[in-house]
Amino acid sequence: MSITKKAGVLAVGLGLVGGLAACGSSSGGDDQASGGSKTVTLVSHDSWAASKDVIADFEKRSGYKVRVLEDGDAGQAVNKAILTKDNPQGDVFFGVDNTLLSRALDNGLFQSYEPKGSGMILPEYRVDQDKHRVTPIDTGDICVNYDKAYFGKHKLTPPDSLDDLVKPAYKNLLVTEDAGSSSPGLGFLLGTAAKYGDDGWQDYWKKLKSNGVKVVDSWEQAYNEEFSGSSGGRKAKGDRPLVVSYASSPPAEVIYADPKPDTAPTGVATGTCFRQVEYAGLLSNARNTEGGKALLDFLVGKEFQDDMPLNMFVYPVREAAQVPPEFVKYGPQAKNPLTLDPKKIADNRDQWVKSWTSLLLK
Repeated sequence: MSITKKAGVLAVGLGLVGGLAACGSSSGGDDQASGGSKTVTLVSHDSWAASKDVIADFEKRSGYKVRVLEDGDAGQAVNKAILTKDNPQGDVFFGVDNTLLSRALDNGLFQSYEPKGSGMILPEYRVDQDKHRVTPIDTGDICVNYDKAYFGKHKLTPPDSLDDLVKPAYKNLLVTEDAGSSSPGLGFLLGTAAKYGDDGWQDYWKKLKSNGVKVVDSWEQAYNEEFSGSSGGRKAKGDRPLVVSYASSPPAEVIYADPKPDTAPTGVATGTCFRQVEYAGLLSNARNTEGGKALLDFLVGKEFQDDMPLNMFVYPVREAAQVPPEFVKYGPQAKNPLTLDPKKIADNRDQWVKSWTSLLLK
């Protein structure tokens, strides 16, 4: 699952609706296809979100009407885009992240374009600078979250590192997602590979398994059903006080609560975080290339970057973009997140997932 998936699901779990569910202002019923001069089609995973007035402003200034085609989880959407690259469903693809980027690039999913304003993107997020096939749009951290009430009640210090999670004190407390079907699950696996290396990550997961880690299919199930600290998990009587989620999950628990608590009911184990970055690109064989270029310019522009955090619960990648104070207070970015070179991910991802599946699910 993509980093942006959780925001909409969390809002539903809290019984809320609103701007979080907003997306492009047009639907598939437009009288012009994406090849028309007035419509530009954005293909994304199923959690794209932007404020209606921000999209409307782009449409007014650019003359293009935005059509959004949501196409499943991040992995599913990327795979479908690759299969249809000769006759793409749209003009721009948004939502391929650093865990799957090599698959998209190796299969020729994107054509070259350097958006106007991309020079304002923070250098640490830039990739593919020789060809400009993709542009970073947002970032966030996949981290273990903990239920503050549980640890307070049991007078137990919450874990803060991957090493902590295999200690007997945390036996049968952690729930994570399937690395083969879930974006945060895969990110957590990659974080352990980054920490323990090719020779050590499997031994680490054997220890996690012995310590009672529970694996479920999706983030929605882990966070909103199994995790005792979330609003949804409390309603579902979840009994796992540790969950693989995001650093921005605690702010969401505050922002969408009614009444709002004075502090977040959940916290982040900062030593478990893996940095995730999402990209967008102009699809190869796009019908409306000029519209696609204008849309990419917009995605890296200040208006969209400022609007994005409270819609998709991710951090902007543009220099000096606004970050909500709730993010700073309740879900700051990890200072030293685990990372992996995209080539390392490309060379090992499929085998790592295969080995992980054999270890955990068989």
